[in-house]
Formats: sequence, C-alpha cells, structure tokens
Amino acid sequence: MAKRWLAGLLVLLGFWGIFGDIDPAWAYEYRQRHDPDGIGKFFLGREIAHYMGHLGAGWLERSPREREERPNLLLDALNLLPTDSVVDLGAGTGYFSRRLAQRLPQGRVLAVDIQPEMLEILQDLAAEQQITNIQPILGSENDPHLPSHSVDVVLMVDAYHEFAYPQEMIQAIAQSLKPGGRAVLVEYRGENIWLPIKKLHKMTLNQLRREWESQGFHERTTLELLPDQHITIFQL
Repeated sequence: MAKRWLAGLLVLLGFWGIFGDIDPAWAYEYRQRHDPDGIGKFFLGREIAHYMGHLGAGWLERSPREREERPNLLLDALNLLPTDSVVDLGAGTGYFSRRLAQRLPQGRVLAVDIQPEMLEILQDLAAEQQITNIQPILGSENDPHLPSHSVDVVLMVDAYHEFAYPQEMIQAIAQSLKPGGRAVLVEYRGENIWLPIKKLHKMTLNQLRREWESQGFHERTTLELLPDQHITIFQL
C-alpha cells in the first residue's frame, strides 16, 4: 500500500514538473515553456494572450477596419433596442462604443478597459463626435466593475482571449446581466490556419464553448456573418 501511494506521489510530482504549477483554485495552469505571444497562463488548455497596450491604439482606429471587419453587420445582428444598456468590454479606443452609442439614443454604453490611457482616448474621440451616452469604466484584470443585474448585452470584440482571469470575468459578466441578457463574443476564427492573425489571438468555437459552458452559460447561437470572425452569443 505504501509503495503504491509513493508511486502515485512520484507520478503527480512528475506531472507538476513537466507542466508547471497549478493555481490553488484549480482554474489555471502555469507553464514555463509557452508561446511568446502568451502570458504562460492556461485556462482549460488555452494559453491566454498578452493584451494590446495603449501604444497600439492606432491599429484599433485604422481606416480599413470598416472594410475588413464589417462592424455594422455585427451591430445589426445584435437587434438592439434604443433603450438597451450595453457593455463594451475591452473597449480600447471606443471604436465599437461610439457605434453602439449612436444606436442607443435612450440607452447607454458602459465602456470598460483596464488601461486608463485607452479610456482617455475613448473619451476624446467620443467628445469629438458629441456622443454623451458612453460611461467609461476603469476595470481590473479580474473585475470589470459592472453594476449587478443591470445590462442587456455584454459585447467583447477581439478581447476575451486576452483576459488574464477569464473565469472571474465570466462570473462577473453573469452577475451583471439582466434576466435574458446576452454575452456576445467576437473572435477571429481559430479553425482557419491561413488567417494571418497570431495563433493566441484567435479562438475556435469548441474552445469558446468549453470555457463558457464550464461557467454555467449555454450557447444561444453562432453567426458566421463576418469575413474572419465568429459571433457567438451565450446566455445563462
């Protein structure tokens, strides 16, 4: 019996030695050997990507983006009501926040980012267009600081794969949604190996489902309307 216990312990220690330490909460795994585009932290087998810093803001506002990503197709597909409360989570410069705000004349946009520099740019660009129904929120890596049970839609465009604490963020999103509210994820198709986007900045549908369903959400639908991105909608 003692020999069997010792053998099991050695196997377990060997597993940790190969794959690294595991978070006490068992949600995350840390590996010393990892993709240079990632942070060495894994959630359900997926390495989390580095987030884009504020020095890359120009990329978010690039003029070809309208043609490349067709943002209006995405926003049309959301079927928003003029009174809706919508979160732009990982808002960056507010590229989508501004477009959402124009569709919500009696509603509001909660624009969340973890970089104060991004929120400054967001506010400046919104002011230039005289948009007044965007509320900037400085979030943290594990908490978007959203009000409870008060939002209709949480939109994440090319952002979720960069969340350093995806489990905690999904739980916070669940807490923020009204009954029937939707979490909408837009991610470059990880299934397309020819898409010229770095591997960790794409996600497959199977991985998205695995992560969100593990936290109690179910997939309502996936829309393949955009040139290179999935639109996946989850609800509780």
